[in-house]
Amino acid sequence: MALLSRKQIEAADDRKWEDVPVEEWGGEVRLLGLSGTERDAYQQSLVILGSNGSVQRMNMADASAKLVAKCLVDEDFERLYTDKEVRELGAKNGKVIDRLFKKAQALSGLGKGAAEAAAGNSETVPSDGSTSD
Repeated sequence: MALLSRKQIEAADDRKWEDVPVEEWGGEVRLLGLSGTERDAYQQSLVILGSNGSVQRMNMADASAKLVAKCLVDEDFERLYTDKEVRELGAKNGKVIDRLFKKAQALSGLGKGAAEAAAGNSETVPSDGSTSD
C-alpha cells in the first residue's frame, strides 16, 4: 500500500454519518460523527480541573445531550443545536437521548472509557466502529 500525502489525507471524506429513525419524534434524524478536534473538546468538557491542573471532578451534567447536540445535523450537515441549546435537547425523552447518544458515540469513536481517558484515568480509549456511510 502506498503512503498517502498530506493533500490526500486532507481530501479524504472520512467522517461517518447515519440517519436514525426516532419513532417518538415522528421521523428520522441525522447524526454526524465528531472530528478529532471536536471529540477532544467534548471529552475535555467533561473534566473539571482544579487550580493545580489536576482533575477535580467529572462534569456529567447533560453529557449525553451534549454529545447528541454536537452530532445532530440537518441535510446540509449543519448542526441543529448549538452548545448553548443543549438543555433544550436534554429535556427530551431520556430513552431517545440515550439511544442517539450510543449511536453518536459509535460514529465518533468514543467508548465507555472516553471520559476516564479525558481525565487521565485510562491509558487507552476503546473505539467503537461504524459501518454506515
